[in-house]
Amino acid sequence: MRIAIVYDCLYPYTVGGAERWYRSLAQRLTARHQVVYITRRQWSGSPEGLPGMEIVAVSGGRGLYTVSGRRKIGAPLRFGFGVLWHLLRHRRRYDVVHTCAFPYFSVIAARVACAFGGPPVIVDWFEVWTERYWRQYLGPVAGHVAAAVQRVCVRLSGTVFVFSGLHAARLGQEGYRGQPIVLSGMYAGAIELLDTPSSRDPNVLFVGRHIREKRVAVIPAAIARARERIPTLRATIFGDGPERAAVMGEIERLGLSDVITCPGFAPWDEVDAGMRSAMCLLLPSQREGYGLVVVEAAARGTPVIVVRDPDNAAAELVSEGQNGVVAENAEPDVLAAAIVAVHAAGPAFVERTRNWFRENSDRLSINASLARVEEAYAAVAGHTH
Repeated sequence: MRIAIVYDCLYPYTVGGAERWYRSLAQRLTARHQVVYITRRQWSGSPEGLPGMEIVAVSGGRGLYTVSGRRKIGAPLRFGFGVLWHLLRHRRRYDVVHTCAFPYFSVIAARVACAFGGPPVIVDWFEVWTERYWRQYLGPVAGHVAAAVQRVCVRLSGTVFVFSGLHAARLGQEGYRGQPIVLSGMYAGAIELLDTPSSRDPNVLFVGRHIREKRVAVIPAAIARARERIPTLRATIFGDGPERAAVMGEIERLGLSDVITCPGFAPWDEVDAGMRSAMCLLLPSQREGYGLVVVEAAARGTPVIVVRDPDNAAAELVSEGQNGVVAENAEPDVLAAAIVAVHAAGPAFVERTRNWFRENSDRLSINASLARVEEAYAAVAGHTH
């Protein structure tokens, strides 16, 4: 089967859960299909692709984010026009187009190309934002417009993949008339439990982009409060982004420069080693479409602290007391109490997390999702798989 994967970011040039999903998915699909990855140019020279996968850049690689961490409008528009032009010119080249819903203009482009004889389209909806959140994100006027564009794209979506119950429900609230296919697995690692120690260093880990929605800047204050009960507690904050200056400022203000390290975007081997030895992973995000890092931590026996929030689907991956803690909010005192609770539970919590992963690894594996993805491809393309 000839498959086009459409997303404006390509791992490892940009790092995130969606980027890793498409990279891992493409890696598995190329074993049995012809895969073309349609994206922006984010590299100099030749792109770092996968054997058997062609990478096509349909727009330039200008920055995606404003200084404040908001998505720019120009780059998605250019990418959408590039996708439209490519699919119109190559409308007979593909059997199916698999695109991410965000940024929305690629969905519109793929559906227009389909209407003019192009291939059928499948859309991934990692997140469906409420109008309330859009207004908070962009302001009352721009937020209202963005919410309207989202509703249009929901109605344009035919076959749909979602990755959480939260966003499956929101699709229906936004007017989607079909039955979304819920993919529960994005984890591309081994489903066998990784060998890690039960006794852990008193170190709290964060892994992710430093953007406002991740609420990274609250971590230093939470560590400071928790150290009142655990004097040897330390933290490692991986990642980078617009909020990094605020994070570093908080570390300096609280006198924690010798306690909290911020390596930036580090090689995966370094992140993996930190996750294997950490007492817990702290993910205070306001908004997550899935929360892949929760599963990656569990595969290493590392409990996770997440925050209960209307837009946070990562909470669906945490069974209270089994593989982590769901904090009621992201206030430093509340997060500190969760850290202290994990510390008090000790190696027993690590063992419970291992058991949780052992019981859930099959459904959380990307291989479980791959089978459903290929079935959907075959159905929309009219092939017998």
